[in-house]
Amino acid sequence: MASFGLYLLSLTGTVTGGTAGLALLISYATSLPVGPLFFVINLPFMAVAVWLKGWRFTLRSLACIGAVAALERLHVWAMPELEMEPIYGAFTGNLLVGVALLIIFRHGASLGGFNVMAILAQERWRWNAGYVQMSMDASVVLLSIFVVAWQNVVISVVGAVLLSMVIALNHRPGRYTGG
Repeated sequence: MASFGLYLLSLTGTVTGGTAGLALLISYATSLPVGPLFFVINLPFMAVAVWLKGWRFTLRSLACIGAVAALERLHVWAMPELEMEPIYGAFTGNLLVGVALLIIFRHGASLGGFNVMAILAQERWRWNAGYVQMSMDASVVLLSIFVVAWQNVVISVVGAVLLSMVIALNHRPGRYTGG
């Protein structure tokens, strides 16, 4: 689900926050593939995750990150001629990523990067993970001003807010947490 959301974002030239957004920005600027960039960008955050969250969380997260990176390349191969409007791609892509993150968070893992920091802020300081994620994502989306068309930046802002709201409204302490 997350990999398909990332594919829709890359397909429409829009961005999102977090390490996925960074991977998209670098991909647009360099033409390097998004999936492998996503994996590499997340590696330093996984070192922090081992230290702060332990091996179980980190290995689960690495598996999720690796799956997203690999499956994003699969979508490129399976649907090379797919076209869609940027608004639809950005909103649908961000909603898919948001729901996928919610599922991944609730099962003791993350998609790395900013997700790790958001989860830690919620666990350690009781800050809402969605709002923490939203503030970090805003900085990435703002950087996109230098890389993508301004119309896509506006669309991306709304899409990133949608993603964050999915997490903010649904990922709360005391709710379902799978083992």
